[in-house]
Amino acid sequence: MTTISTGFMTIGDRMNASGVSETAFALFDERGATVAWTQAAERLVGYSAGEVVGRSAALVLPPFAEAGAMSAFVEQCRARNGWSGVTAVRHRDGHTVDVTLRISMLRGRGGTVQWLTSVSDVGVLSGEAVNGAVRGALLTSAPVGISVRDLQLRCFGVNETIEMHDGIPRERRLGRRFTDAMPGAKAEALEAVMRQVLQSGTTKVHEYRTWLPTVLGPERPFAVSFSCLQGADGQALGMCVISADVTECRLARERLTVLGHAGTRLGRTLDVWEIGQALADFAVPLFADFAAVDLEKSIPFSEGAPVRIGPVGERLPVLRRAGLASVREGVQDSPWARGDAVPLPPGSPVTEVLSTGRSHLEPIMDTAAGTWLDEEPLRARMIHESGMHSLMVVPIRTRRALLGVVVFTRSENPVPFQEIDLLLAEELVG
Repeated sequence: MTTISTGFMTIGDRMNASGVSETAFALFDERGATVAWTQAAERLVGYSAGEVVGRSAALVLPPFAEAGAMSAFVEQCRARNGWSGVTAVRHRDGHTVDVTLRISMLRGRGGTVQWLTSVSDVGVLSGEAVNGAVRGALLTSAPVGISVRDLQLRCFGVNETIEMHDGIPRERRLGRRFTDAMPGAKAEALEAVMRQVLQSGTTKVHEYRTWLPTVLGPERPFAVSFSCLQGADGQALGMCVISADVTECRLARERLTVLGHAGTRLGRTLDVWEIGQALADFAVPLFADFAAVDLEKSIPFSEGAPVRIGPVGERLPVLRRAGLASVREGVQDSPWARGDAVPLPPGSPVTEVLSTGRSHLEPIMDTAAGTWLDEEPLRARMIHESGMHSLMVVPIRTRRALLGVVVFTRSENPVPFQEIDLLLAEELVG
């Protein structure tokens, strides 16, 4: 890899830290029509800039080919400030490619909106032991700062995250070069790279790592990529600049690695007692501060057939604790140890999961009066004393047989569980 060294950053050809070198970018207007294309996008789907610029994104996104589907999706993205997930794109030769897709809303002067789309082939991402949906969700969950600049390096669109990366408000950034918004040697070095990308006319990804100020506290390391955007004639229109928090990206990839190791390790044994403890150990502290694996009594002790998933009113299982882990050594986060029978209070999240077979996500635990905890003073006291504030309950099942549940909570980590955490937990349990 060719690199340029300066006193405060390293610039190279590839974006190794955050995987941007595997990513294709495209810019769309407010209605979903293609504004700018990249060579990386052409390599991924086979269409040149001249074939897609000015046309709807539905050309390469099969789900939105029907009339009205694209406009409905644009409104959905507007309501959610973007979208990310795993989908399929249509290649020029007719076959489809499974990709992770991230759509980011960019705001310009006068409230104008554009969409920057980043696309990565699922097949080339790391973590082959993890299914594509989970890989994609994890790798698109880390906050990414985005700006788009014209040929004079003036900014004409940004997303909300970028202000958190360097502390520059959108109003001070729009219409200005980086050296105008944040004068200094670092900004000058960045603009030197931008000019190099525009002059080459390529979409080669360059990288630099440096420590930037953030609104979150001390300076943190960032990796930034620069990709040339092309118009219908294939000539440069400007560029998109992507900044990724190296720490956040590393955490996402570490999670993928742990999931891969978990799948390998758990596949080596048929001992459900051992598997139960291993599940808890893998979850803590990967994404939970406390984890408990409760299995249907008949599973480890061969006392009958597993319970079937069914509506409330059918027989609920007797659960026995098979695994337990906590970040707080020597502190009792639960009244029940391994081997103990665990009671099932009516109306509790665990009872709900056992009745429906569906996971339960409670970002902020409801411990107010009038909940199921009124009838469980011991649990209520331990929740209060431990500081538990966020909860997930995931069913353990095989086909239609319900084998038990895994309970995950957070107490030390102040960040509530989110959908991405539930997806990770379901993949680990599954």
